[in-house]
Amino acid sequence: MKVAAISFPSKGSAGKTGAWRIWKPVIESQKCVRCLICWIYCPEGTILRREDDSIEIDYEYCKGCGICANECPTKAIIMTEE
Repeated sequence: MKVAAISFPSKGSAGKTGAWRIWKPVIESQKCVRCLICWIYCPEGTILRREDDSIEIDYEYCKGCGICANECPTKAIIMTEE
């Protein structure tokens, strides 16, 4: 049996963040080296990798915890007020 190492956000209204998030991560694409450390550490699985290797955040499910920004080695992710 295969087991996924990365969890994916709950789909549907139960997994959506809602209006309570105070901070949200923003990717500064010019600083991003596409190492995917943010993707590995995101507890909600809301970091998305596009086919062109760019990184995107699914804000509908992102909780704003800041782990991605904390783990980013190039500081390409900054937390901004919602």
